[in-house]
Amino acid sequence: MTGGQRPARRLRPLWVALAAVVVLLACGVPTALVAGLVRADDPRAPGSSAGRAEDPAAEAARRLGERMVAELARQSAALLGGDRAGFLAVAEPVAHPELRRRYAALRALRVTAWQADANGLPAPVEGRAGEWRLPVEFRYCFVAPGCRTSRVLTETRWREGERPRLLAVEPSRSAATGTRPWEVSEMAVAVGPRTLVATTPALRKKLPGLLAQAEAAARIADTYAVDGRTPDRYRIFYAGRGEWQRWYGGGRPKWTGGYAVTVGGGHHEVVLNADGLVTGAVDDLLRHELTHAATLPERGYPGKGTWWLVEGLAEYAGADGAPIDRYAGLAEVRRLLGGGWDGRLDSLGAADDAPADRVSASYGVSYLAVRHLIDRFGPERLLAFFAAVVHERVPVDQAAERTLDEPWSALHDECVGYVRAVVA
Repeated sequence: MTGGQRPARRLRPLWVALAAVVVLLACGVPTALVAGLVRADDPRAPGSSAGRAEDPAAEAARRLGERMVAELARQSAALLGGDRAGFLAVAEPVAHPELRRRYAALRALRVTAWQADANGLPAPVEGRAGEWRLPVEFRYCFVAPGCRTSRVLTETRWREGERPRLLAVEPSRSAATGTRPWEVSEMAVAVGPRTLVATTPALRKKLPGLLAQAEAAARIADTYAVDGRTPDRYRIFYAGRGEWQRWYGGGRPKWTGGYAVTVGGGHHEVVLNADGLVTGAVDDLLRHELTHAATLPERGYPGKGTWWLVEGLAEYAGADGAPIDRYAGLAEVRRLLGGGWDGRLDSLGAADDAPADRVSASYGVSYLAVRHLIDRFGPERLLAFFAAVVHERVPVDQAAERTLDEPWSALHDECVGYVRAVVA
């Protein structure tokens, strides 16, 4: 999810327009096979109830799974303890190069929690005697101890034995979130009081400047946190050309400069497109994306009809109090109002294949509508309206009556009238 830029700095509109992307994490169902920290309320694995008869093959698989989980518990403890040799010790040498890279990336990201939960029973690998697959859900925290963990589901491959040996950990291919950066890339990392910024070693020199910009953006984003619940750390990944196509599944619209993706545990990880940003655009983009991370619920927003509110608030934060005439998208807004829009805020969402000027206009109208509501009611009441619509999923007309004390039909027309007046 993303925002627009200021006119004086908008050198390449196609690449500084920003995407409205919120992705929900598809979490697996936890079982009783847990490595690392175990919650007391985790449900039992299917077939584990006392006294229940169990198929001999299923019993053997369950016991094998328990031994695999024990190895993952050792590996988790080694990772958190900074013991690379112990982290590698559970695996065959064929897996060591990839595991060394993963270990280094997670340690660079200052991993503070790492749990590996079996997400089912192991299954034999067809055509490979003695090899098994086990679906595993990894839960992780970075920097902040005791945070609510984010989750990623992946496949592991093992060789059977008294102590099973890990052969491979595959990158996740979740349709919801795709592959995390630390699963497939080396990481260079900088950490500040409010942010974590990571990129590849090739772009390491960008980190000091990015960290300073991210910290400044975080101070703005914190002020928009719904109910004052700010993220423990804003997680930002700066993607080069290859990483942009690979991290979190790639495949973003061409006009995307950045986006925020929900990864569970109340966390939204922000990705910036290094190739798509012009000089001076990063500050606005970071304020926009971190505001998404501060304001969006874990399950994402209700649908396209609320796109204007979600993006308008992020654009407002991105503008950071700049005068309206410095907003980059006014010319595009003027053209959109001249034709091609039905005048409804709930129809503003831009399609993935939309031309850049249409995208910029959609963001611009959303920004102006939210700006008008804040000018009229103040930021606190606007955030209450936002919380009702986006977090509680209250219909917008009911939310307006409850938080703004006015009928939404009149306010909607007032917002559109304001937009038309600004660009007249």
